[in-house]
Amino acid sequence: MEKQSDHGTILIVDDVEINRLVLEEIIKGMGYDAVSVESGEKAWELIQESRPQLLLTDISMPGMTGYELCRLVKGNQKTTDIPIVFISAFDDPKDIVEGFVLGGADYITKPFISEVVQARVGVHLRLNQASRELRDMNRRLQVSVNEQLRQMEQEKKNILYALADIAARNSAYEKEHLERLSRNSKILAQSMQLSPLFEDKVSDDYVDTIGLAAPLCDIGNIGVPMDVLRKAQVTEEENAIVRSHADIGAKLLRDLHVGNDYNDFISAAIDIARCHHENWDGSGYPDGRKENEIPLAAQIVSIMEAYCDLTEKGGCSREEALESMKKEAGVKFNPAILEICCKISRQLC
Repeated sequence: MEKQSDHGTILIVDDVEINRLVLEEIIKGMGYDAVSVESGEKAWELIQESRPQLLLTDISMPGMTGYELCRLVKGNQKTTDIPIVFISAFDDPKDIVEGFVLGGADYITKPFISEVVQARVGVHLRLNQASRELRDMNRRLQVSVNEQLRQMEQEKKNILYALADIAARNSAYEKEHLERLSRNSKILAQSMQLSPLFEDKVSDDYVDTIGLAAPLCDIGNIGVPMDVLRKAQVTEEENAIVRSHADIGAKLLRDLHVGNDYNDFISAAIDIARCHHENWDGSGYPDGRKENEIPLAAQIVSIMEAYCDLTEKGGCSREEALESMKKEAGVKFNPAILEICCKISRQLC
């Protein structure tokens, strides 16, 4: 494999020559180097010699299949972080789900649409670059002085918020959605300090932490295909993919090593990312937690996310949104927190 350019090299694996040629033209048109091979075996040899920045692989090939190649790449510590995008004529949701389970980052169906390939490839190259930057910063943190640590942790936050913003836009949210969710979650947490039920659980620092962590609730959507996120109705298999964002977001945040000053922020962000779709009656996901098994931060953000959704995508007024949410008291939401939310609703933006 040729040494990759500053833009990076993309490895294409397909046993059909015309498919390789079409993809090479698309990739080169984006300004990237493209190398193509006709088998999984040859691809694995090249990957071990010189890591590509991205792997585009067919699924059904003679000899080693794309799934088997994926297992090798993801099972090797030196290559596990290479993003893999499956390319296939198969569009059965079961095939798509299997690809994600094995560690694939995306799935493009044939025949190829140039704009779709460019968009998907561009997203995963940017995400991979961001991930490498995060890992590089972690290594630098170990030898930095305290002031440098604080600066780099803020940079990490900025990257996380940038990823969260991409995830929100992939889900068709308006630009101001995350700012609104942050502000409203902070207002609700602050109001809870006045309640005997929560006054010993919600400190001033906790309020600030909720405001910082709330925008990261759906950061896991960065790992869910945009076309699935934006579907009005999804299949059972697609719904499983959407729900996986809770695990993806929590893992992304858990893998981020931070200094002591940021432990509360990351801990709250993990709780929120994983548990904000848990329901008060235990009917939510991913773990089916109920009542106070659900972290308080996730309970707060769950209510405010529903409010923001209803007043943004749902087109509801404040009063209409709250009336709708009251029907879910004791089912989806903690009734005590929802009651506080209703009392201070005029403060919400």
